[in-house]
Amino acid sequence: MLPALQMILVMVFPALVTVGGLRDLTSYIIPNWISITLAAAFLPAALAVGAPLGDIGLHAAVGAGALVAGMVMFALGWIGGGDAKLFAAAGLWLGWPACLIFIAATAVAGGALALSLLMLRSIWLRPFLPGGPAWFGRLVEPGESVPYGVAIAIGALAALPYSTLPNLMAVAF
Repeated sequence: MLPALQMILVMVFPALVTVGGLRDLTSYIIPNWISITLAAAFLPAALAVGAPLGDIGLHAAVGAGALVAGMVMFALGWIGGGDAKLFAAAGLWLGWPACLIFIAATAVAGGALALSLLMLRSIWLRPFLPGGPAWFGRLVEPGESVPYGVAIAIGALAALPYSTLPNLMAVAF
């Protein structure tokens, strides 16, 4: 397969998780098309870089496990539905053992995001925040939820170098 096509297929992941995180940050919504496109693009990308079928199956198992974990977190009210779907799609792409780094990096990024928002939403800092776009006003509004898609995107990008897909692409060149 052409290296340029391999590169385009593998770049779908960082591009779409970044878009998902930014959309969550600015609108508190991660559109379904992002997670659906990520899930649909995984198999062509994996085949394009020559991933063995066993690895593809392991990625699918990690994605299924991430979907179950995301559904549980959604049911508990910890994250939104879009976050759960983005988490599952990222798990599918990252596979094993990169999913361990993904989970840890997402948790750290989520904690940092929550602490940052608590500080920004405090009565001590809010008066000093400049006006800005409507999405920023909502972001710093006390009692508003946390756009956890941002943490998921950061965790996914942090774990990407440990996934087999980009490493297989590097071997192909």
